[in-house]
Amino acid sequence: MHRVIAKMRIATGLAFGAALMLALPTPAAVAQEAAADAVVVTIDGKPITQSQLKLAEEEIGSELNSLPENDKRRALAEYLIDNTLFANAALAEKLDETAEFKNYMAYLNQRALREQYFEKSLKGAVDEEEAKKIYFSRLKQMRPEEEFSARHILVNSEDKAKEIRAKVVGGEDFAKLAKENSIDPVSKEDGGDLGYFGVGQMLPEFENAILKLKAGDISEPIKTAYGWHVIKLEDRRKKAPPTFEQVRDNIINSLAIHKAQEKSSDLRNKAKIEYVDPEIKKTVEEHNKKREEALAAARKQAEEAKKNDVSPPPAAAPAEEKK
Repeated sequence: MHRVIAKMRIATGLAFGAALMLALPTPAAVAQEAAADAVVVTIDGKPITQSQLKLAEEEIGSELNSLPENDKRRALAEYLIDNTLFANAALAEKLDETAEFKNYMAYLNQRALREQYFEKSLKGAVDEEEAKKIYFSRLKQMRPEEEFSARHILVNSEDKAKEIRAKVVGGEDFAKLAKENSIDPVSKEDGGDLGYFGVGQMLPEFENAILKLKAGDISEPIKTAYGWHVIKLEDRRKKAPPTFEQVRDNIINSLAIHKAQEKSSDLRNKAKIEYVDPEIKKTVEEHNKKREEALAAARKQAEEAKKNDVSPPPAAAPAEEKK
């Protein structure tokens, strides 16, 4: 349990209060567990609840993903037990009264407020219809992509590849020949099946051969760094774009971040901010200067493009979405 203890910042003399301030996971997790909170463990009669288990999972759950669910819950409970015991020990030594602890708690309080504001006032204000407009706008700008399904047989020599190709052209089963001859350990037992893949996912020599084939065609022997390939193209099709449901969360998060950037700019303009540290002040001034120069160059470029009536070529658009 030494890795868990290390996470509790004991070495820095910082204790956690009775409320078990962990690393402040998302406020949404707290709200979900607010009602009918089940007790999972008691320590000296004081409960550790399911919602606290959820908070711990938000903090360290990624380190426990390989465990079965029951073992994961046990590990989280043990983490909270150690957290509570060390927190109580810190309280007994009055570490909660130190300036260091109070400074740390003030920092955590500000961070929690920031996260609450992002979740409720910014992300919570993102409209579903706004996200859909972004989705369909991007969908129309997407160029149709092709993907391929193929089998291959990989061998060590060109002569062997020619021999196998001749057998395939002569009517022998490609999958059977792959199982018997291919040295590709991944696809061999599946009859050389590579599944579907897109442009840019295969070696250039392999991809160039694929692009010249029609469904059912057999390639000439193709040499790559791995050996000689005989390829059979099973299918080629237009790749379906992602659905709104698949990208919804990413779009909403992106919109929320954009709103946060706008709000940050607004709040900074209204606040009186003074950089007292001379090195930080110098770095900020240099950064602002470079940013202003970049913005000026971008504005100039946009004005020249507008003056010369230069506009980017329209992107190919997929079929309109069904109403």
